[in-house]
Order: sequence, then structure tokens, then C-alpha cells
Amino acid sequence: MSYEKNLSLCYCTVFNWYYIFSHLFSLISKLTGQFYQSGDCGVFMSMNKRLAGTGLASVSCSFFVTLYYVPLIAWVLNAFFDTFSDYAWDGSQDEKFDGTTYVLDTVIGGSTVTANGFATRIAPANVGYLFLSWVCVYCCIAFGVKVEGYITYFTMGFPIILLFMFLIICANLPGSSDGIRAYIWEWDLNVLTERPEVWSTAVSQIFFSIGVTFGIMTAFGSHCDRNAPAVENSIIIALLNSFFSFIAGFMVFSAVGALATKKGVDISDVDVGGFSLVFGTVPEVLDGITGGKHLVRLFFLFLFLLGIDSAFALTESAVTVICDTSYCAGKPRKLVAGGVCFVGFLVGLLYVTDAGLSFLDVVDYYVNFIMMLVGFFECYAVGWAFDIDKQVASHGLTAVVLLNTGTFVSVFVASFLWFAGDESYVLGGWLALIFIYLAYFKGVVLSLKDHHGAGMDMKSELYDLYFGNITTLCDTLRPVVGFLPLIWAIFIKLIIAPLLLLLFINLAFSGNFGVYGGYAVMPYQFLGYISIAIPMLIFLAGVFVPSIYSGFNAAKSMDDIVANDEKDDEKTEKKLMADNDTEGEAA
Repeated sequence: MSYEKNLSLCYCTVFNWYYIFSHLFSLISKLTGQFYQSGDCGVFMSMNKRLAGTGLASVSCSFFVTLYYVPLIAWVLNAFFDTFSDYAWDGSQDEKFDGTTYVLDTVIGGSTVTANGFATRIAPANVGYLFLSWVCVYCCIAFGVKVEGYITYFTMGFPIILLFMFLIICANLPGSSDGIRAYIWEWDLNVLTERPEVWSTAVSQIFFSIGVTFGIMTAFGSHCDRNAPAVENSIIIALLNSFFSFIAGFMVFSAVGALATKKGVDISDVDVGGFSLVFGTVPEVLDGITGGKHLVRLFFLFLFLLGIDSAFALTESAVTVICDTSYCAGKPRKLVAGGVCFVGFLVGLLYVTDAGLSFLDVVDYYVNFIMMLVGFFECYAVGWAFDIDKQVASHGLTAVVLLNTGTFVSVFVASFLWFAGDESYVLGGWLALIFIYLAYFKGVVLSLKDHHGAGMDMKSELYDLYFGNITTLCDTLRPVVGFLPLIWAIFIKLIIAPLLLLLFINLAFSGNFGVYGGYAVMPYQFLGYISIAIPMLIFLAGVFVPSIYSGFNAAKSMDDIVANDEKDDEKTEKKLMADNDTEGEAA
């Protein structure tokens, strides 16, 4: 759980508001994966052959994160084993000792970075820990989902116990109440207007937290029983994740308050950015307690278990999609998993250079763009592109195109005026949103009048154009996944999809794009550009040249699945009737 100065619960307020919408969005992955029994690529290709790139874009997003996430685990392992050597953390009793600087210079090896921030070498120890981390990931995913489930009981269960233990310890330290007060009460609403990018980063934090846009939920959903209660399971996952994130906040801010008291400074003066928090603040606080070195080791073990759990889940999405392709038909899962992990290890060497933290920081920032972009692609696929052929046949191509473009062009232009200009453009943005949409809507109405849909009046045609495809989607999914309100699909189509486009533009004009962190354009910003360009090109390639993904097997179409379900129901009914007749004759 990340902490930014002056945000605390203010950030959490935005976080929790978005959590509701993100949960509705996360259902896309869980429901479709379970229904189609396939990974992201197969799911979206089954909806429309031109949507294969949507699934692959989400998997690429997942893999980009995995590539820097596993090196982060390698640093945690290095720090963990480092506590068994001369135990540098003993120096934390010295006020001049800084845990963050120690980890950055010694564990990561950043002391040899050039004055311009460029890498000069690879840290040999971290290469070994990177290899060990990928071996752990491989062992978790190579033997199937059942084994992953058993492993997850430990990688999630034990950290929960440790979380409450650390919470109790930190909450009883001098100054902890100041930290908790900062977490709960001391927040500044002006941040929401002065730093509008907070609205976008809160969304990406939630997406990362529950695995949205990574294909994780789709992959695991594909391994669930088709008749499992998908909505209920998703609600449980979301609530538990939110609960433990909130609890972790108390532990973190207790430690922040304790460290501020120990150093005799105000909480706002403690450097507790994301990296400093994990490798500096909490270890320093724990080390100041009796038996502290063992607590520090447990804390790094805690981070390792949480990290490896996320890492193998992220990797699973890529493995599932690759196993679904015709290229890997009949290939052992262990071989596919090994190939993915080996590629991850090779690319991950970039992050175990002495400038590894800079590379990680840049890509981690630009991944925010990827997540919102992929999220928009997925919402558009489910809410707009699903059943679009039938809508064109019923209402004409012109009406469908005008409704699609009118919705998103109006949002795009309005967002551009709101975020690219100053306050004087706000009213212009609202006017653009309203008048552009109304102009397109008028075009839709005129087109429908000319088309004369199959015996429907204008009101019925408009309703079918707006809600017909998503009503069909919900009606088809319900018999398999259980309770599914239509309001879910309405939110996906008319609210969440435009909202993600707005947030993407908001983040793009936050003033950090291309200059983030003051890093040089080459290689740092360029790496970020590539991270965004690749998923976008993958998506566009599927739209314009769908044959390029012919090797990726689509799941059965929705119509075929429904037909097979009906046949299975008929067979079951006939079997029950035959059994009843047999019992009657026996009687």
C-alpha cells in the first residue's frame, strides 16, 4: 500500500470510491473467463475475431509488470539474507543511519550509478537472487492451478498473520498514534484539485491491487467450474482485498509516526515514498525493538511471500494464453512455464543493474497508462463491440458508428479541454461534451428513421441500440455464472468505458509524461514510451489485421456454448426420466 505525503485518507477516499467501479469492471475478467473456460485472448477472440488484440494487450500489460516485479522480489531476498551477515541494521540505532540509503547503495548496488543516473554494471548478487525468484515463480505455476491453490494458502495465509502481528507491535510504539491520526484525520481535500493525477493513479493502484487488466482473473476464472457463483466470489475477493489494504494502512502509518518520534521530526518530514516505506521506514522501526533483527527478517519474509504470490499470478495469465494457442497444443505446461520464466529472467537483468531502481520507477509510472488503456479496450469490447454485427444488421452501420464515435469523441474533446488547458477551459469542456454528443445523437436518430428497423418504433430502436447487446450478454451469462444485474453491463458501457478514457487523458496531461522523475529521455523515458506503444500496437493489429493472431485459438462462440449447454440439459433431463422409469418398474 503506497503512501504519498499529504494524501493519506484523502487518497483512500478516492481509492474507495473507485473501488466500487473497479469491482464492476473486474467482473468482466471473472465472468468471461469462467463462461468461456479460456484465457484473455480466447475470450475476446470468441466475442469478435478483431478483439484478439484486446486479450493479448492485457497479457502484455501483465508481463511488463512481472518483468520489474520479480527483480523487486530479488531485492527483498537480498535484503532478507543480508540480515544474516554482519547485520547492518544494527546501525539503525545511530541517528545518522538511513535504511533507504543503505538498501539503495548496498543491496541494490546503486552507489556506482553515474552522476547522470546511468547504469555502469550489473549487481552479481542480485542476478543470483533474480534467478532464485524466477525459480520460485516457476515452481508455483508449472504444476497446475491446484498446486497454485495450495501454495496460495501459505503465501496469503501466513502474511495475514504477520500483518496483524506487525500492526500490534507498531501500534504500541511511541508516536504511533500520531501516524494513525495522520492516516485517519489529517488530510487535505485541496490535493484532489491541485493534483488531478491522483484520480488516475488511484484507479491504477486498484487495478494493480485486484489484478484488473492483467488477465489474472480471466486465467483463474477459466479454471473454475463453469457454474461457480462468479459474482459472489468476485465480491468476496474485492472486499477482502479492500479490508486488508485498509488494515495495512494502520500498520504503515503507525510505523511512520514511530519513526518521526524517534528522529524528533514531524511526520510530513519523514521520507516515506513507496520504496523508502518498504526498505527504510518499517525495517528501521522494527529494528529499534527488542529482538528487532528477527522482526526485520520476518518483515522481509512477509514482503517476499506477498510478492511471490502476485508474481506467479501475473505470470499465470501469460502461461494460460500461450497454452491456449495452436502453437503449444500438446506441449507440457511445465515447458511453457519454463520458457516464460526464462524470458522473464533475461529481460529482468535490466533491473538488476546499479540503475535498476530508476528503470523500475519509470516503467512503474508508465504502466499506469497501460492499465487504463487496456481497461478501456476491455470495457469497449464487452460493452460496445460485443454483438455489434447483429446491431449493424438491425439498425444499420451508420447509427452504430455514430453512437460509438459520438460517445467517445465528446469525452475525448471535453477531457482535452479540461486537462490540457487552464481553468478558463472548464466551461468549454462541458459545452463540448454536451453539444458534440447531442450532434451525434441527432445523427443517430436521423439514421434510424432512414433505416426503418424491423418493425420497431423509435423508442424501441434506441433502447435496443443502447442496451440490446449488453442485455443479450447478461441473459446469456446468467444461467452459467448466476446472479448478474443488468446495471453491471450498463455501468461498463456508459460510465466506466468513458471514465477510463477521461482518466487516461487526465494522466497524460499531468505534466509528468515524457519528463517523469527528471530521468533522461534515453533510455528511461523511451522505455516508458515502448511500454505504452506495444500494448496499443497489439490491440490495433488485431483490429485491422485479425489474421495475424490466427494461431491463438478462440474459445467456442457464445452461441455454440449455449447450444451445448442446452444439449447437456436435455441429456440430463432424459437420464433423470429414464432413472425414474426404472425405479417405477422396479417398484
